[in-house]
Amino acid sequence: MPASYDLQSLEGLLYLLITAPSGVAEGLANHKSLDSAGLSKIIVGDKRLSSVERVDIYANMYFYRLLEVLQEDFPATLAVLGADRFHNLVTGYLIEYPPAHFSIMYAGRHLADFLRDHPLRDEFPFIADLARLERALIEVFHAVDARPLDNEQMRAIAPENWPSLKLALHPAIEFLQLDWKVPEVLRAVECGQELRTPARDNMNILVWRNRNVAHYREIDAGERDLLGAIAKGIRFADMCELIAKGVDEEAAPAAVNRRLEVWLRDGILVPAGT
Repeated sequence: MPASYDLQSLEGLLYLLITAPSGVAEGLANHKSLDSAGLSKIIVGDKRLSSVERVDIYANMYFYRLLEVLQEDFPATLAVLGADRFHNLVTGYLIEYPPAHFSIMYAGRHLADFLRDHPLRDEFPFIADLARLERALIEVFHAVDARPLDNEQMRAIAPENWPSLKLALHPAIEFLQLDWKVPEVLRAVECGQELRTPARDNMNILVWRNRNVAHYREIDAGERDLLGAIAKGIRFADMCELIAKGVDEEAAPAAVNRRLEVWLRDGILVPAGT
């Protein structure tokens, strides 16, 4: 190893070359203090492969590992676009958004944003929403955990404490507002069904994790507002009043019970302060 390069400097140099968007040769050409002759003193070449070609092997491995991860994280986007289009999409995406975190889980964080103004939207106008939904599933799967409330815990609460009770939302939750009915595209891919272009329609989507599985479903504006109020610390009595709006007085208790039943079943409620 040349005296001017300690281990940390060498690692930094190889990282810059391996992740150079246009390849090792161009990355080396842009390096101010090193050329191919200098690289050959660090990475020894031979008759079969030059030093640049040797580093290129790792650069290709790096790209294809990222491509593989993004294929796994965005299976519906891949299915819609096809392998060749997806490959080209990832190539452009990684130039615009090179990974900046040591965990490969973050590699696809900006793909939906990248697709917002991408030419692929001319043929697939829903593709950014689809990628956004798939990314949300990744985010909630890796989100902080907490033990959700269940029926037994709720029944253990003394009746006199219910009015002032405050609940909270599980940390592994995201709310999406989408312009296209892309959940049906994702379900078709999950079930191996024929893909169809989704209709354009404003949708509120709840994405959450329960029992180590990520889920998603459409919610109406009323449920979105209720869950938002819970997140802000509304009291249980006030929540019941919101649910009872527009419902006959006799039907109000049943409406409250239905909401609670669904939320407890989905595991999206936790005690306040969790």
